[in-house]
Amino acid sequence: MRNKRKSAKEPTLGFFTDGTFWKKVVRLSVPITLQALLVALVAVADAAMLGRVDQNAMAAVSLATQVQFLQNMVVFAVTTALSLLGAQYWGKGDRRSVGRLFRIAIRTIGGFSLAVAALCICAPNALMHLFAGNGPLVEMGAGYLRIAGLSYLFVGVSQCYMTILKVTDRASLSAAIGGGTVALNVVFNAVFIYGLGPVPALGARGAAAATLLARAAELAAAVFSARPEHAVRPGWSRLFERMPGLSADFRKAVLPLFGGVCFWGAGFASYTAVMGHLGSDTAAANAVAAVVRDLLCCLTDGMAAATVVVVGNELGAGRLARGRLYGNRMGLVSLAVGTLSGAAVLAVAPFVLEAVALTPGARTLLRSMFRILALYEFGRCVNTIVINGVFTAGGDTMFDFYSLAVTMWGLAVPSAFLGAFVFRWPPVVVYACTCIDEVGKLPWVYLHFRRYKWVRDLTR
Repeated sequence: MRNKRKSAKEPTLGFFTDGTFWKKVVRLSVPITLQALLVALVAVADAAMLGRVDQNAMAAVSLATQVQFLQNMVVFAVTTALSLLGAQYWGKGDRRSVGRLFRIAIRTIGGFSLAVAALCICAPNALMHLFAGNGPLVEMGAGYLRIAGLSYLFVGVSQCYMTILKVTDRASLSAAIGGGTVALNVVFNAVFIYGLGPVPALGARGAAAATLLARAAELAAAVFSARPEHAVRPGWSRLFERMPGLSADFRKAVLPLFGGVCFWGAGFASYTAVMGHLGSDTAAANAVAAVVRDLLCCLTDGMAAATVVVVGNELGAGRLARGRLYGNRMGLVSLAVGTLSGAAVLAVAPFVLEAVALTPGARTLLRSMFRILALYEFGRCVNTIVINGVFTAGGDTMFDFYSLAVTMWGLAVPSAFLGAFVFRWPPVVVYACTCIDEVGKLPWVYLHFRRYKWVRDLTR
C-alpha cells in the first residue's frame, strides 16, 4: 500500500461552513441508518409474531438464525473490505477497479454463502444440534433452516450489490431496496405465520418462507439496480478473472476485519451466556437492555459506514490533507453522537421500564443497567465511528483486531466470568464488567487516532 499522491495544501473551509462535506455525510448516513434501524425492528417484529403463536416456535427460530448470525460476520468483513477499497478507487475515478473489486467480493462471499446454504438444506438437524438438544426445538429449527437456507446465498450476493450502491453515491437506492425488503418480510410473516387468506398457518416454517421470498426480491432488486449505464456492474462473465494485485489488497484488508468480527461475536455470546447464568431476572433485564442498545447502535453504524466513504474518497483521490481533515471532523462528530446516544438511553429508560412486563427485581436491575449503558453507549459510538469509520477508510483494519483482543478478551470477558462464577459479584457489577471494553479502549483509540497512520492512499 502506498501514499503515492500528496495534497499540496490543507483545506481551509471551516467545520460548520463546509457544505459539501456535511451534505455528503447526511446523504450517506441517513439512508444507511434508516436501513439498519428497519432491519433491527423487523427482528423484533419476527419475535413478537412467533411469540403469539408458540413459544417453542419463537425459541427454535431464534436458535436457527444463529447460523445467519455467523454468516453475517463473514458478510460484514467482506463488504467492509469492499467498501474501504471501493471508496478509495471511486474517489480516484477508477471505475474499472471498483468493478473488479465487486467481482472479488462476490466470488469470496458467494462461495462461502453457497456452502452455508447447502448445509442448511442438506443437514439442518446437524446444525440445530449445535445450538439445542434433542426435542421439538431441533425439529422446528431444522424445518426453518431447510426452507430459509437458500436465502443465505441470496443475502451474500445482494449485500455486495448494496455496498457498491453506497460506495458509488447511490446510498438512498440501497436504503430503498433494504426498506422494501423489510416491509415484504413483515407482510409475508403475517401471511405465512398466521395463515391469512387461503394460506395455512405454518408457524416457524412460515417465517422461513417469508425470509426466503423477501430475500429473493431483494436480490432481484439489487441486480436490477446495476442495469443503468452509469451503474457499476460486477461483470459476471469475468467472475473468475485473475487479479493478483487487487486480490492481495483485498485479502490484506478482509482478514483482520474477519478476525475482529469473530472476536466481537464470540465476546458478545460470552456476555449473554454469563448474564443468562445469573438468574431469570438478570437474563430478562439484560435482554431488554440489549434491544435498546442495538436500536441506538443503528445510528452509530450508519455514521461509521458513511465515514468510510467520505474519508476514503478523499484518500483514494490523493487528497490526503483533506482526508485527514475529514477524519478529524468525524472524530468530533463521534463525540457529539456518543453524547446524544448516552443521553437518549437515560431519556428512554423511564418509558421502557413502564412498557415492559418485568418482576420488581428485574425492573430494579434494569434501571441500574440503563445508567451503565449510557456510559457504554458513549464509548461505543466514539469507537465505532473512529475505528470502523476513520481507521477503516485508510485500510487501518488491524487496530480493531488488536483492541478487541486486549480490551474485550483480556479485560471484559475474564472479569465478567470471574465476577459471576468466582467472586459472586452482584449482577449489576457483572453487567458493568461486560461494558468496560468500550470505555476502556477510549484512551488507546485517541492515541492511535493522533498518530494518523490511517491517512493512506491504498490505490494502485
